[in-house]
Amino acid sequence: QVQLVESGGGLVQPGGSLRLSCVVSGNIFSIYAMGWYRQAPGKQRELVATITNGGSTNYTDSVKGRFTISRDNAKNTVYLQMNSLKPEDTAVYYCNADSVLVAYTVRPHDYWGQGTQVTVSS
Repeated sequence: QVQLVESGGGLVQPGGSLRLSCVVSGNIFSIYAMGWYRQAPGKQRELVATITNGGSTNYTDSVKGRFTISRDNAKNTVYLQMNSLKPEDTAVYYCNADSVLVAYTVRPHDYWGQGTQVTVSS
C-alpha cells in the first residue's frame, strides 16, 4: 500500500519561509515525477512545482524565484522550500507522486497526500 505523508505546513508572516516535505512509503520500485499542488478556498487545485526522477523541474509562474522543489530519490521524498511567502500563497498544499510503480507490478498509478495547510498572514 502506497502512502504519502506531508509535513511542514503552518502559519507564517508575509516574507517568511516554510519547508514542506512529503515521504512516499510502500514497496516502491520507481516514481517518475513528484510535485506539489495547492488549493485555496473557492479556487481550483493548481500546480505549484514538479520534479522528475531525472531532476527536471517545472514551476508555476507565480512562485518562480521564490520556491524551490527538490527530491531525494533514495528516500522517496520531495521537498518544497518556500521563501518570500505572500498572503496569496495561502492554501492547502498537496503532494503528488506521478506514475508510481510498486515492486512486482506492471501498471503505474498516481497518488496524493492528504494535504497540509499553509497560511501566510500578519
